[in-house]
Amino acid sequence: MDFNALQSFLLRIADLTVEVSGDRSMAILGVEGAKEKFIVHDAAPDVRIMATKCDLPEVSEGTLLFDSGPVWRLYQRNGSYIFRFGAPSFGSKPYKMAIFNSDFSDGEVFIHPDLFQYGQPVDPLWGPLDELLYGNLLARGRGVEVHACGLIDSQGQGRLFVGVSTAGKTTMARLWEDIPGVTVLSDDRIILRRKGEKIWMYGTPWHGEGGQSVAGSAPVAGIYFLKKAAQNRLAPMKEHDTVSHFFTCSFLPFYNREAVDFTLEFLGEVAKEVPCFKLSVVPDKNVVEFIRTGLSN
Repeated sequence: MDFNALQSFLLRIADLTVEVSGDRSMAILGVEGAKEKFIVHDAAPDVRIMATKCDLPEVSEGTLLFDSGPVWRLYQRNGSYIFRFGAPSFGSKPYKMAIFNSDFSDGEVFIHPDLFQYGQPVDPLWGPLDELLYGNLLARGRGVEVHACGLIDSQGQGRLFVGVSTAGKTTMARLWEDIPGVTVLSDDRIILRRKGEKIWMYGTPWHGEGGQSVAGSAPVAGIYFLKKAAQNRLAPMKEHDTVSHFFTCSFLPFYNREAVDFTLEFLGEVAKEVPCFKLSVVPDKNVVEFIRTGLSN
């Protein structure tokens, strides 16, 4: 892993800032991979996190809310949320725990001392904790993360290409990336939020195989649901179909009913306010001109 060594850092994704600090046990903090592009130096934090390297605390984990299998589990106890991260090499014991208050504005991360060698930089938020944290922040009335390729065209407008795995998001990103004036925000995951009267899209560090990741943003001018086909075709979508397709490509805490309700309402607003299309494509260079021609009509 490539790290940028720090004593503390401010991570800002989609205008939400997380401040991460370490106690004396965390001699060097690290920022993993593409997250380095999202480090800022002057922003008021929405979340404050203290990280420590220690024998993990014995806590009553409370009620199990979600079990992803061996990777992580989420519990709730007295209004707090407890993430428990495991790996086969640690057996039944977790290698990391994260405890957050009820609105995820304050948290602690505990990392097993055997996980990293002394002096090695440590990113307390290394996946999947970073994405889980932002998912919970967004679901509390702020927005949603979607499985999509997002780019800013030469006119400064956001174009969102939504699809499940293998739908062609990374291919679409590669076809557009060398066009003058185009910026690919991400080839796999984009965050949508309301900003003023418009829906905005934001790049994230959680990229796909193409590795495209930019800490940029733009108002969304068009949304395109990808489907591989024998010929290129662009067809408007009805609002209820748009919400249904969007929901299946969204990342949200399904264990939280209020979060699900908010996300459905928010996606309904997106479907009303932004032109949405079903984009059947032949994934080659001709599709770019087809889309650009369609956008100008």
